[in-house]
Amino acid sequence: MSAREEELRANLRLVRERIEKACQAAGRAPDEVTLVAITKTFPVSDVRALAAFGVHDVGENREQELKAKAPDCPDLTWHFVGQLQSKKARSVVRSAAVVHSVDRSSLVAALSKAAVAEEKTLRCLLQVSLASYGSTDAATGAARGGVEPDAVLELAADVAAADGLELGGVMAVAPLGSDPGEAFAGLHDVASRLRSEHPGADWISAGMTGDLEAAIRHGATHVRLGRALLGTRPPLG
Repeated sequence: MSAREEELRANLRLVRERIEKACQAAGRAPDEVTLVAITKTFPVSDVRALAAFGVHDVGENREQELKAKAPDCPDLTWHFVGQLQSKKARSVVRSAAVVHSVDRSSLVAALSKAAVAEEKTLRCLLQVSLASYGSTDAATGAARGGVEPDAVLELAADVAAADGLELGGVMAVAPLGSDPGEAFAGLHDVASRLRSEHPGADWISAGMTGDLEAAIRHGATHVRLGRALLGTRPPLG
């Protein structure tokens, strides 16, 4: 085993321990939480290594990396977690099983058209803006995108009615400078309202390296981890 593989295995062990402890503290079972490894800028060899250690879900932020890596690891479940331009919808649909960043009706239409053309069903999560839970000063980078909470049900109806799409739930990123627990509590409330109208939309994608414990405490079913698993990202090429 190479030094890099040893590093990844050790990091994965620590991450799984964090998830297990967070679940115990929240009174939840660890198998209620799915780890999505975010491999942005890292080579596909790292994806293969994580897969060998039992990671089944992998996410990418950029369409270019998704379409380059996914064909090498077709047995994994690929998630697209970044902001998505409608013109790149078909490329993403070809490779991903889940898109976490659905935030507007025009994107719903583009994804539906692509899914029908590719003859597949795409699971869609609605990205919810939690900006109201953090500073709105542009210097903090608090604005992370997403649909406003009071518009979630309208967008959900668009997804539910679209051919080739399956409404999966919600996704969010805690605003910088915020209390992640407060932000994720707000997301949990949005998710509960969504499930009241769409019972099958039960995924909550929330929590990253710095705030996974808060996310799990407030019901996250999927955590998206990059740095904790893979280390400091190399610069984009």
